[in-house]
Amino acid sequence: MATTQVCTHLDQIKNPRPSSKGCEECLKMGDTWVHLRLCESCGHVGCCDSSKNKHATKHAKGTGHPIIKSFQPGEDWFYCYRDDVMFEL
Repeated sequence: MATTQVCTHLDQIKNPRPSSKGCEECLKMGDTWVHLRLCESCGHVGCCDSSKNKHATKHAKGTGHPIIKSFQPGEDWFYCYRDDVMFEL
């Protein structure tokens, strides 16, 4: 029997305004990124794990904010770090 993983932190999706148009930390460092992720708790914009700096994951681990959303045009998926599950709403 297959089990369906669910995110138990949906109440933490706040649909915040993005804090930046690019990865905040990479912009400050003058560095580049591959893709962007938006923290659904506070609006922090960070680079993905395919980027060398992995700022979105570092932000999530440092703050405890559980959910990110892809900040790429045309992508509508979310990821919950705590439940390790990707989902769409």
